[in-house]
Formats: sequence, structure tokens, C-alpha cells
Amino acid sequence: MSEDVLREWIERFREAREIRKRFANWEFVKKQPPKIRIALEYYIETGDFRTAAKIVGMGVDEFVDMAKDLANIPTVD
Repeated sequence: MSEDVLREWIERFREAREIRKRFANWEFVKKQPPKIRIALEYYIETGDFRTAAKIVGMGVDEFVDMAKDLANIPTVD
């Protein structure tokens, strides 16, 4: 993989993280029990919904629905 391609991917990951941070309902996130809050914050930082779902012990679909519908975290591709 060339250095330019790698830089482009890094920039895309940064942009996606910033979008998740900007649109997240932080009031909702901060009011959650520790495991859910940590999982939501992990998802916002990384975009890794599978690991976030494991952190909280939820199914992937259940976690993604909560993140999108209640925490207002957009899925960014």
C-alpha cells in the first residue's frame, strides 16, 4: 500500500470520527450506565460497532439501533 493511500485512509477515519463526535447526543451518552457509556464512546472514537456491542453485551443490531436512534450517532462509511 502506498504512503499516499495510507494517508488518505487515515484522513477518512479522522473525518468519520469527527462526524460521529459532532452529531452524537452527548447528553444521552453521559447519562448511560458505565458499560453503555464506554461502549458508545468507543464506537464514536473508532467506528467499530462490533466491539462496542461486545463491550456492553448487546447484539450488533441492538447496539447500532441504540447508537443511531437514541444517541444520534451517524453511521459513517
